[in-house]
Amino acid sequence: MDVLSLSQLQFAITTVFHFFFVPLTLGLSIAVAVMETLYVKTGNEKYKQMTLFWGKLFLINFALGVVTGIVQEFQFGMNWSNYSRFVGDIFGIPLAIEALLAFFLESTFIGLWIFGWNKLSKKLHLATIWLVAIASNLSALWILIANSFMQNPVGYAINNGRAELVDFGAVVTNANLMTQYPHVFFAGITTAGFFIVAFAAINIYRKKNVDFFRKSFQVGIIFALIGSVAVMGVGHLQGQKVAERQPMKMAAAEALWETEDGAGLNLFASINTEEGKNDFAIAIPKLASFMFYNDFDATIVGINDLEAQYDEMYGEGDYTPNVPLVFWAFRIMVGSGCLMLLLALIGFIGRKKDGLFKHRLFLLCASIAIVLPYLANSFGWIMTEVGRQPWIVYGLQTVAEGVSPSLSTSDVWISLIGFTLVYSILTFLDFFLIAKYALKGPEANDEILHEVYQSDKEESLWI
Repeated sequence: MDVLSLSQLQFAITTVFHFFFVPLTLGLSIAVAVMETLYVKTGNEKYKQMTLFWGKLFLINFALGVVTGIVQEFQFGMNWSNYSRFVGDIFGIPLAIEALLAFFLESTFIGLWIFGWNKLSKKLHLATIWLVAIASNLSALWILIANSFMQNPVGYAINNGRAELVDFGAVVTNANLMTQYPHVFFAGITTAGFFIVAFAAINIYRKKNVDFFRKSFQVGIIFALIGSVAVMGVGHLQGQKVAERQPMKMAAAEALWETEDGAGLNLFASINTEEGKNDFAIAIPKLASFMFYNDFDATIVGINDLEAQYDEMYGEGDYTPNVPLVFWAFRIMVGSGCLMLLLALIGFIGRKKDGLFKHRLFLLCASIAIVLPYLANSFGWIMTEVGRQPWIVYGLQTVAEGVSPSLSTSDVWISLIGFTLVYSILTFLDFFLIAKYALKGPEANDEILHEVYQSDKEESLWI
């Protein structure tokens, strides 16, 4: 493997590891804020217990997510210095705003929330967790503004071989962002919903703190349903916009090699990349055309014709991404989404019925379903990034042009192995700590807080 492929692999691994934490942080911050809102509004102590319990799990995930995110930005200087020189004038601005505004805001108010119990008024304390939730999602917004420029470059001019910012407003209102950000936002809501549902179902299955976890389940399943419906709806709109701006990505997602009128949606395909065709495919007639263009007879340009077009536009080269990876990543994402929607509907309909919580098979399925949002998130991101290849900035700079020129393979091997080991340990630690405290139940709140903080009323309260 050369420097380019190793650098790509390293960035892919660190990104996927980091993205294990991000959606849960985005969605769970809002879920905890909603729980505390219910407590402040009703005075019901169970909602306070829920805020403390799920808030503790949020903090574990948040802390480890921050650690993994720091390395992401370092790689732009280490492995992708040519890219940084080319777009640093534009790309660096949203990253700086994210760190200096959103992340600092988030970190400040998360501290006030942790240590402000019984020190701040109820409403002021509630405001701190809402500010944490808002800042977390603002942080994601600025990151996606930067990524949207890579997907759909706007507001720039090429001067002296560099892309320079000429319209900041165009960058922050990028058309790609208008669907990408809601998609990520609702993916976070979905992840948080199924996270709560899964651990609630596990504990109900174990017949431990059943009343507490039934109430948690009822909150979580609402998040899961809203998120599942919204993420699929926004995802559909996003797919249509991507088909306009990056037709090669969507053609690869369907393994559509030849231009077709009324193209079918391939459910399965045996993809032959060497000959540029599918040896075998099972398709639903005309559905791909309808999904992309709301017209059963619409024309979808195939990979082979797009390759010829790009050769004329950008010069001789290989402009086809890894078709099998994009094709199957798309199906894993959509398939996981469909399963989540089905489970969320069942759970929502039966959320107030005793029979649902005595149904062992449903509880088992709900427990296992925690993997579904992680599959959808990871493979959705893989499709987004791999489908853009060979471009690092679509239409302006290829990945090969963006890599650092002075790196050796041994340099990248060392950092690749090191990052992978560290990220694996951190991810294992995250899963271990979350599982440990989630299975202890709400009584773990008092147990841990007693070591850290004693309130004036001698009541243990820990997040």
